[in-house]
Amino acid sequence: MSMALVGLAAGMALAFAGYFGGFGAFLLVAALGAVGFVAGKFLDGELDPHDFFRSRDAGNGPRDRTRR
Repeated sequence: MSMALVGLAAGMALAFAGYFGGFGAFLLVAALGAVGFVAGKFLDGELDPHDFFRSRDAGNGPRDRTRR
């Protein structure tokens, strides 16, 4: 399935939620869609949980190089 078709389906779902359920339903559908998108990326292996939960003292940030 092409990305244009996925975008069309997501846009139509948000439009229906906004039209029939109001702005609150629109925001709920958008938020749950984002959660589902991130979960799908995790399951596909395109995102690593360590990217979100990395320690600040990992020593690989740009500020760590300037302190030395």
